Amino acid sequence: MKNFLSIEECSRAEIEELVESSILLKEARHIRDYSSRPLLNQCWGIIFSKASTRTRISFEVGIRELGGSAMFLSPRDLQLGRGEPIKDTARVMGRMLHGAIIRNDSQVEVEQFAELSGIPTINALTDQEHPCQIIADLLTVRESLGGWEGKKVVFLGDVNCNVAHSWVWAAKHLGFELVLSGPSEICSPVNYLKGLDCPNVSFVEDPSAAVAEANVLYTDVWVSMGMEDEAAKREGAFNDYQINDRIISLADPNAMVMHCLPAYRDKEISESTFEAHAETIFSQAENRLHAQKAIMKNLAT
Repeated sequence: MKNFLSIEECSRAEIEELVESSILLKEARHIRDYSSRPLLNQCWGIIFSKASTRTRISFEVGIRELGGSAMFLSPRDLQLGRGEPIKDTARVMGRMLHGAIIRNDSQVEVEQFAELSGIPTINALTDQEHPCQIIADLLTVRESLGGWEGKKVVFLGDVNCNVAHSWVWAAKHLGFELVLSGPSEICSPVNYLKGLDCPNVSFVEDPSAAVAEANVLYTDVWVSMGMEDEAAKREGAFNDYQINDRIISLADPNAMVMHCLPAYRDKEISESTFEAHAETIFSQAENRLHAQKAIMKNLAT
């Protein structure tokens, strides 16, 4: 791979390779083996226009563990904050940095940066996709269930968010069943799914029907960054899509519960459910580090 901008652009083989590499890097870290240093003497820029906890920490730690150095840059630190176009910033950074990690509203701008900078570029979240999250999620599913083949994943809540979009593309490439379930008046994914030719992905508005025999129950915040003014409207419409004891009782008895964090307890997930599945959820968060190290290692070699 030259860049890592979306799950859509990945092949099945590339996704599987990244998950396998994540496993090896995780095992090495647990025995304090940091001999893999593909970023040695490299400086990577981390350019975030949105707030971040897990993404920023995991990338900064990952870059250092792979032998490189990280430079965190926000728009207020750059001329981007004063109106310099991304295409000019890209051509400057491409002459100085060895790689770039961008968290931005616009997928188009991230793709433009990758094209014009000429350096490996990673999408750390845009309005359309969150591909790094999905590699970490697939690693977590692999660890908990042995793999995703023959499994049913149900995404409850805002099924038009970037994480849900990336799950759709993962299902298309890998072949597992994915059911999206949310209120159609707020977030119908029909237009996004149209033309994908992906019979293993479906939209089921009734959450009780959607989660029947599910192996993975997945949720994200109901109100994404930048949509705070819609909070009251959204929370009222999403109440039936909370992951709680009732929803879990309808799924497979061994179903795992996942949340990409941050979590708002007793909204998209009940407090008791979150705590009952906290080990999985925080392993999922940790796996961001290992997955992103695998992505950077792939791009650097």
